[in-house]
Amino acid sequence: MTREERRQEVICSCIEQQEHIASIAKQEMDSAQQQSNDYGANVDRYDSYRTKMLRSRDMYARQYSNALAGIRALKELLKMPPFDVAEHGACVVTDSSRFLLVIGAGKFMVGKEVFFAISAQTPIFAALKGKREGDSIVFNGQSQKIKEIF
Repeated sequence: MTREERRQEVICSCIEQQEHIASIAKQEMDSAQQQSNDYGANVDRYDSYRTKMLRSRDMYARQYSNALAGIRALKELLKMPPFDVAEHGACVVTDSSRFLLVIGAGKFMVGKEVFFAISAQTPIFAALKGKREGDSIVFNGQSQKIKEIF
């Protein structure tokens, strides 16, 4: 598998995870709205049940919006070529972990490999930024050697 194909596979797996998260958030958002509607007419502005349902709907709406923004960012990466340096959009494989440096989406699977999608605000991103294959970083007291960047 070429570097480009491997990179595409990693990004597509992360997109699939984000689409799943978006789907669940949308279902929950719609469910909370429906429960609020089914509860009946708004007779009391201090109605705690309706307030709870609307807050729940808003929380899921934010999750849905964040997942869609993540999907858009990931799809933009599909248009870019592989990287030689660890920077925003690169896939970095160390001797102990694998990272996609783009959005804070957490752990996802690519085949049987575990990857972590991390954002630029994380300390590990700062440690990796600007490094090349063969360089080493120290994070949380552990040394990691960068084996591959694509």
